[in-house]
Amino acid sequence: MHALVRWFADTVGLSAWRRWGVLLALSALLAALADQGGLPAALLLGSIVAGMLMALAGVAPRPPRSSFVVAQGMIACMVASTLTPPILMSLHRDWALFLAVTLAVVALCSGMGWLLAMRRVLPGTTAVWGSSPGGAAVMTAMSEAHGGDMSLVAVMQYLRVVMVALAATFVARFWAGTGSVEAIAVDWFPPLVPGALAQTLLLGCGGAWLADRFNLPGGPMLMPMIVAAGLNAAGLFEPALPPWLLACAFAVLGWNIGLRFTRESLARAAIALPAIVASILCLLAVCCGLAVALHYLVGIDPLTAYLATSPGGFESVAIIAAGAGVNLPFVMAFQTARLLIVVLTGPVIARWIAGRVPQQALKPMSLS
Repeated sequence: MHALVRWFADTVGLSAWRRWGVLLALSALLAALADQGGLPAALLLGSIVAGMLMALAGVAPRPPRSSFVVAQGMIACMVASTLTPPILMSLHRDWALFLAVTLAVVALCSGMGWLLAMRRVLPGTTAVWGSSPGGAAVMTAMSEAHGGDMSLVAVMQYLRVVMVALAATFVARFWAGTGSVEAIAVDWFPPLVPGALAQTLLLGCGGAWLADRFNLPGGPMLMPMIVAAGLNAAGLFEPALPPWLLACAFAVLGWNIGLRFTRESLARAAIALPAIVASILCLLAVCCGLAVALHYLVGIDPLTAYLATSPGGFESVAIIAAGAGVNLPFVMAFQTARLLIVVLTGPVIARWIAGRVPQQALKPMSLS
């Protein structure tokens, strides 16, 4: 398809503004197709693929770095908005259960990243961030600040998102007996409270810009996330994030990821694909085992248990859970706790594993 994009560019003679127009139109088309196919995070996936196609065709526009920083700030506010009273109460009531299962999943994923690095499938830091069980968008964005290859991390994270979504449909139909997981309707332009929206933009964009200004590793994501989460948990601030604003943030993040793809990085991803798929299947199998344990030992219904323990992206699990009729606070409490632990421990784990992988394992893989 990138050859078709290249032919179109040569025929029309795309200026910078026209390239942005083509990128926007192609993203919307691919996102609509992904949405019709029932894929979660369709807008993000469509934007990544559109950016990748234009990058491979050699007609990619150049997004300013500030766009990537601002997008991270908005997604950080989205994560912070999940710390609602029901979720905090659930975390407080069942903290031992949350901690035990969360640490088990994090340890498993870190071990899988270590194995991929030791087997020379991927460089150490990239393998760790690609295997991390947090939000796909968060992990992908943070990987760049900690020495990872963001395009390869995106391949790992979003391939797992798709596989987790397919597995959720299977669990809902054959184990939980609830039929397929239905998508929920989205009100793209709900009524706005201008003051709340202005505060969210100030905190998200301002916090991300400030962290980037002082070169804090992962700061554009971490600083607004920590501040907004603390204020939200204390009842002092509730992020105002209308769907159209999050859509813009996801599109910008997707473009910044997709436009970084090169033929070399895509070839490397293709070479590593069998090992990546095998690692994802292993993660899914073990997490399903944890879900079975939750179901029989604690009495949690199967689909709730699966979504709570699944290693899929935070955003996609939220979308699936909202339309599946499960115990949403329980699911999001698990996912939120795990995301916060991974965000806080991910850089340390990545450095620790990368420092213990033999140097020859970090050399670029041969494409021949």
